[in-house]
Amino acid sequence: MVDISQPIYVRKTFSLHDKKVRGIAYQAALAVSLSVILAAVATQTVSNMKRRGIPLTFDFWNQTSGFQINQTLIPYDTLSTYGQAFWVGVANTLLVSVLGIVFATIIGFLIGVLRLSRNWIAAKVATSYVEVIRNIPLLLQLLFWYNAVLKPLPAPKASISLPGGIYLNNRGVIMPAVELQAGASWVGVAIAVGIAVAVAFGAYARTVQKRTGKQLPILLVSILALVGSPLLAYLAMGSPVTFTYPELKGFNFRGGQQIYPEFAALLIGLSVYTASFIAEIVRGGIQAVSKGQTEAAHALGLPDGKTLRLVVVPQALRIIIPPLTSQYLNLIKNSSLAVFIGYPDLVQVFAGSVLNQTGAAVQVMAITLAVYLVISLITSAAMNAFNQRFALVER
Repeated sequence: MVDISQPIYVRKTFSLHDKKVRGIAYQAALAVSLSVILAAVATQTVSNMKRRGIPLTFDFWNQTSGFQINQTLIPYDTLSTYGQAFWVGVANTLLVSVLGIVFATIIGFLIGVLRLSRNWIAAKVATSYVEVIRNIPLLLQLLFWYNAVLKPLPAPKASISLPGGIYLNNRGVIMPAVELQAGASWVGVAIAVGIAVAVAFGAYARTVQKRTGKQLPILLVSILALVGSPLLAYLAMGSPVTFTYPELKGFNFRGGQQIYPEFAALLIGLSVYTASFIAEIVRGGIQAVSKGQTEAAHALGLPDGKTLRLVVVPQALRIIIPPLTSQYLNLIKNSSLAVFIGYPDLVQVFAGSVLNQTGAAVQVMAITLAVYLVISLITSAAMNAFNQRFALVER
């Protein structure tokens, strides 16, 4: 007889009938298959590169480039290396991406709010902007801004003069250049202190408002901190920041700061195009906020402006930020279209000029892809961290 009072131990064996075992086996088989495929592709690639005489190493990185780049944020000339040209392309890509994100966000939020305006003309103009801009390919818009708007501008001798010593011509925008003298670093320190004071006071004011309901003058204090502190430092150090104004000499301007038409066309095109999508995201986010929130704010006596800024938009950000991240990533990737209008970004400089001169196609394209991947991942991580501040916290 079997003693049922004693526990019966069942010895487990590995069997393909077990779901967990099957899952591990399938994943292992997939990993091995992918490894074999990648190894075969790598072997065949190396063989083809050797047969065609394509470089296999990164020795080209420290070789002299020999070509000029018209817009550089870091020191560069024809005697610089291909590695230095790479960093010039990265810097130019980051510059147009960051500025494009800032301008597209401002324009997009403005257009998105105007689409919900009670003013019929403003709402229809904003709607027309969105429907027209987002349905025209970005490349065509870039070519339009470059060839139809900026290139037809007059020659330097017939430049369009704007207030403040700014000139428009077919070579770009010529404006006064900033020159830093001794003591200018203290102005920079004052700016940093002003920003810190504004941020700290804003946090303190929000804490006071949550605890007592009292509203402190955040805007006034922020303006005094951001303007007053640098102004005092500027006067105390004897005006260490001066401006050099451009002067027409011969067929071109001398002095000042030049913004090239390629950069202007790319920045305008990216900002205007991406803003049309951001506007729809903003409109949808605002409309998703319950109308009861607006009615409650009006019942408390808040005007429309404060209702939108203090009640509606903070709640709408929970909906706006996730799709907004996608638009930022699209803008960064769309900046690679700069090659069609001659702006020296990463693709034009590194994946274009450097690749053609060195022939190191695999290495150059791998580095270019990795740069865009890293920039996108950093942007996504920053936006996810920002989104967590506005996410609903369950209790």
